[in-house]
Amino acid sequence: MSAPGGIIAGPRIDPRSARRRYVTTCALFWLPMGLTIAPLVLLFTERGMALTAVAGFFLAHSLTAAVLELPTGGLSDVIGRRAVLAAAGLLNAAAFTLQALSTTAWALALGMALMGAGRALSSGPAEAWYVDAVQASRGPDAELRTGLARGGAATSAALALGTLIGGALPWLLDLGPGDRIASATSDLVLPLSAPLLLGTVVVLCFTGYVLTALREPPRAPVTLPGVLRGVPTTVAEGLRLGGRSTLVRRVLWSTAAIGGALATTELLTPGRVATLTGAPESGTLVFGALSCAGFACSALGSHLAPPVARRAGSGQRAVLVALATAAVGLLPLGVTAAVSGPPAWALGALGYGLLYLGLGAAGPNQNELLHRAVTSSGRATALSVQSLALQLSGAVTGLLVASLGVGPLPWLLATALLLTAALLWCRAPERDVPPAPSAPVPETIRTAS
Repeated sequence: MSAPGGIIAGPRIDPRSARRRYVTTCALFWLPMGLTIAPLVLLFTERGMALTAVAGFFLAHSLTAAVLELPTGGLSDVIGRRAVLAAAGLLNAAAFTLQALSTTAWALALGMALMGAGRALSSGPAEAWYVDAVQASRGPDAELRTGLARGGAATSAALALGTLIGGALPWLLDLGPGDRIASATSDLVLPLSAPLLLGTVVVLCFTGYVLTALREPPRAPVTLPGVLRGVPTTVAEGLRLGGRSTLVRRVLWSTAAIGGALATTELLTPGRVATLTGAPESGTLVFGALSCAGFACSALGSHLAPPVARRAGSGQRAVLVALATAAVGLLPLGVTAAVSGPPAWALGALGYGLLYLGLGAAGPNQNELLHRAVTSSGRATALSVQSLALQLSGAVTGLLVASLGVGPLPWLLATALLLTAALLWCRAPERDVPPAPSAPVPETIRTAS
């Protein structure tokens, strides 16, 4: 018996085992990313790169991820989730190694481009694998929100832990940012390289775990011409989905609003913190701690997503409440642009916490709605479309915010985006939308827990 996407029926995975493996996969993938948050820019500058070159490196990452986002989502739907995730791990391992050891601009840019390709490959397959496994075991009406919430919590917790380790590791080694490690590789290895080298090890562990734990049903043999035909078809179907489904459009617009809010926060907060502390060095340290706290609030929000949906009465209402909470959090951040001293610190901490708490609660609820509107054969593509909406909105909003200056106006713009997205869900149905009609959900492999 075959199913859409070339999947052949097979034994099923226990839902609890699937959820555990999905959570572990999220944590192992995002922990290395967290390790790079604090040291990456400083590492580039220690290599002698100008800020314009550093901006170009990040542009290489963003453009690569944006260009490959939809094709890689389609590839996952055609050839399988596990192979694409493993490829993402190998690309990230190469990227971290290049960034840690390279001294030339072209090699550092290549490392960032490889990281962008890994990001594109990873956006969707793990979540699609989890949803496929649970629906194959329990049917299309299976409860998804709890597993998605735990995956989101694991992602945020891994980023928080990675940020702490990545910022503290050079200090724990008792090495200053400008000192070289006394070894034969002193021209290549800086103290700030250590978090990225550790990230390479974790990424290789992630790749091994994916290959051994995320078992999939066998698929019909796929030839290169078949892949070349199947991927564009799947991508086109994913793009058409937003035009046909009001629910999917709302998810995409909400995701775009979230991208704009995050871009505003990430662009303006570091400079504001440095101004409040009085020095860039102390501002970096405080911003690292603030980022860790934000990820912790996001993890808490993801954990609270299922009870929020139960109390609100539906997934749609839960998204509305969560986005409204995040929008309220942006207002105190905007006020800090006009005040200083203890009130600014108190308002900033409150706003940052509310923003990430709300965004953490919104993600699992809106993604469950998305999964109920798509079928297995296009699930990873739909997630890639969602990721693309986040990235493009963040890029456009970042350019706009940069032109508006550092006053309250950019924060008001971001608040308006989130409030508009929340209002979209006021018109949502009173109950969750049932799954779209599709071919029978394929059975997946049942492996030992």
